[in-house]
Amino acid sequence: MTTDTAKARTIQWEDIRLPAWVTGVIGGIGLIAAWWIISAIFIAPSGAHVIPSPLEVIASYADTGWDYYWRNFSVTLVESGIGYLWGNGLALALAFLVLLVPRLEGVAMQIAILTYCVPIVAIGMLAVVLFGAPPRGAPSGTAVFLAALSVFFTTVVGALLGLKSADKSSLDLVTVYGGSKLTQLRKVRLIAALPAILNALQIAVPAAFLGAVLGEFFGKIEAGVGLAMILAQQNSNAPLVWALALASGAVALAGYVLVGFIARLIAPWSKGAQK
Repeated sequence: MTTDTAKARTIQWEDIRLPAWVTGVIGGIGLIAAWWIISAIFIAPSGAHVIPSPLEVIASYADTGWDYYWRNFSVTLVESGIGYLWGNGLALALAFLVLLVPRLEGVAMQIAILTYCVPIVAIGMLAVVLFGAPPRGAPSGTAVFLAALSVFFTTVVGALLGLKSADKSSLDLVTVYGGSKLTQLRKVRLIAALPAILNALQIAVPAAFLGAVLGEFFGKIEAGVGLAMILAQQNSNAPLVWALALASGAVALAGYVLVGFIARLIAPWSKGAQK
């Protein structure tokens, strides 16, 4: 037996590396198989499936049609998009303000933690009172508010950590040449914080969409993913509820990937942007 043959036989399973897309496909097939088995096991006394099977969910897509999903998801996407811009914009502005006025850091972090810790159900009820029912055809103020609130904490923390990670020698160099804190922020801190900020913005995409959906559970609206889920639950249409949930996950994932792609173009040196 040659040395090469002996080495080949000693290869262990853990030494085998599969491409990422192969492991993803295997994982997806495994999840669908597990879902199918569970749906076949759990059956109500009436004979109906407690958990709808994949075929029932696919059939619900065909029954409702493209127009149904476009009508509801277009509304939620607008609400989540507006909330995403407002929430992240305010979070970044607060982080920049803290760098210019360090004494405000304690207050800023308390505000961020408060928005994260207060139950969203309580905030949703308060938002309904504040914003009321939206005008016909207008986005729900409650959904926009909860979408903005859902992204605020993550972006504030990510931006502050990134801004504080700037190289101290570079900051000192700007100071020696007469630069102000604003100059440090523009020339050094913002560039150093860009990967962390982009990662925070990427994570905020699914959070904003989920916040908008939750806001639609409270607000008085005419269309939206949240309203569609409520109506499907009231009609005991479990396959449609699952179809809406899976479609919501797909939309949130698509947004996450899109922002990640943009982050890779803006900051290709960022390890987080290359994932």
